Amino acid sequence: TEDMDDLHNMSVQQQTAGSPQQAFRARSSRVSLPIIRIDRLRAAKAVVAKAVKEKKVFSVLGPYPIIRASLRARGWVERRLPRTSTCVRRSGDQEAGAVDETDSSNDEGQDADKEDDCDDTYHLMSRLVQNEMTYFYWTTRRDSVDYLTLQKDQMTNHYTKTSSFTTKVGLCMSLRNLQWFDSTDPDTFFPRCYRLGAEDEKQAFIDDFRRTACTSLLRYVMEGAGGQVEDDRMGRIDLVQQPLGLGKHHKHQTKQRMGFGLIETALRVCQEYLNSVEHGDIDVSLETPPILSNEQWANFILNYYTVVHDGVILEGCTEYAERCQSMLARMKKVCSQLETDGVNNIWIIKPGAKSRGRGIVCMNKLDDILDLVNRDSAMIKDSKWVVQKYVERPLLIHGTKFDVRQWFLVTDWNPLTVWFYGECYLRFSTQVYSTNNLHSSVHLCNNSIQKYFQPSSRRDPSLPAESMWSCAEFRSWLSAAGRAGLWDEVVLPGMRKALIQTLLTAQDSVEPRKASFELYGADFLLGSDLHPWLLEVNVSPTMCCSTAVTARLCPAVQEDTLRVVLDRRYDRNADTGSFQLIYKQ
Repeated sequence: TEDMDDLHNMSVQQQTAGSPQQAFRARSSRVSLPIIRIDRLRAAKAVVAKAVKEKKVFSVLGPYPIIRASLRARGWVERRLPRTSTCVRRSGDQEAGAVDETDSSNDEGQDADKEDDCDDTYHLMSRLVQNEMTYFYWTTRRDSVDYLTLQKDQMTNHYTKTSSFTTKVGLCMSLRNLQWFDSTDPDTFFPRCYRLGAEDEKQAFIDDFRRTACTSLLRYVMEGAGGQVEDDRMGRIDLVQQPLGLGKHHKHQTKQRMGFGLIETALRVCQEYLNSVEHGDIDVSLETPPILSNEQWANFILNYYTVVHDGVILEGCTEYAERCQSMLARMKKVCSQLETDGVNNIWIIKPGAKSRGRGIVCMNKLDDILDLVNRDSAMIKDSKWVVQKYVERPLLIHGTKFDVRQWFLVTDWNPLTVWFYGECYLRFSTQVYSTNNLHSSVHLCNNSIQKYFQPSSRRDPSLPAESMWSCAEFRSWLSAAGRAGLWDEVVLPGMRKALIQTLLTAQDSVEPRKASFELYGADFLLGSDLHPWLLEVNVSPTMCCSTAVTARLCPAVQEDTLRVVLDRRYDRNADTGSFQLIYKQ
């Protein structure tokens, strides 16, 4: 019939584009073509004609069966793209640091280009629209589409030049400009961070590490003089029970002692810092010598390690406890992260060009941090190394650390328009939390890290084997602990505010293309008071249904994204699912 001839001719034309030998093989393979009933063929051609007329042709690159199915249900027809090629080389912010370090949607080991259906009708319709224009792109990588050639009515799920908030280095830098947009101090929601490739920031980090060693020592003294934990923190699963000199490796060192001069030095450094903050350094001339020389600092830091890490007894703890408490109260007024700093001075070192936890390590010794970074001169030159203060005192559930994955959607950058997803999920570590063990399995909650480890036998058996909770399960846990109100009063407002402020600082650097949108995955850590701390923002967040929790939530967030970006284009009152509009300039 005419319809079948059209199909066969189209297939042969595609197969004979090469050599004469290929043409012969194509002609001789007619009998191997899929058999498609006439009524199905006519129906397919009708669907294609309607889709082309309504500009409903889409292209997907990546493992997104939900997106494909949802678009087809809306009358869209897929124009399949080549699997192994991209339309444009990386450019602008889309260098390795901007693309590869993100939490990509195939980070669970899936084949990003694997086709998720084998329906002959869909393949037929795809061939019928092969020469048509794509009006909706959904890809894992932003550089799969040539943005310079896009027409105004072609939609895509990425913006360009977003590295100012989707890379570790970019986020570290852009939040320093928050003062121009808002009175909020970024240190109240983003752990302090430094680029070790920039010489001035490297020195600022060294100064911070030294000062933190001082406040950590004062807290060590105040919280138990080397072993006695405050009563209100004993046995509470929501607070980190810090090791204060009672580890088993301390038993053989009980005869060693450290003089109280170490405490005096820490108090003096803190007082000098308070003076500089109070006077804005206006009274400090360039000729003023530092309070400690580099040699004295090296000696102080070594003694601090000996006390806090190795458990050597510190003299004068009882006598100095009140002074330490008073100084910490004063420091807290100018150091908003003092409560989360703990006593071990742990920092997390992140190579900016890697993703999904790769290359990230936790360290608590200054020389080790600097030595690690200095090994890679290329990354130092490009300022790719980032060091960030580790939140040593997070909220724990049954003694185990977790983080929160929260989705949000940007549908416009001018005016900035932000949608916040009504559901999130928790990712647990497989190990019991401890600041004595710096292994990534204890401190990094990424599923791409944790999937290689079995849950520890020491971990509470009431935690899920899949190491994930929905936000509903978390809220039930909070309710049982008598803290139900903190979700709506502290967690949600804190996450929303942190995201809005982060986007405001990045707004001027992002290309505000009108027909684009982007779904992001933000990772948060909760403090013991449930205050949220932003860790990072990921493009192409994973949609892998690896657990019962993500098997429900990932399809839902994809469907709801299409409701916002497509259904609302035709009906402003369309249902947006669990997405809530939280900000529009």
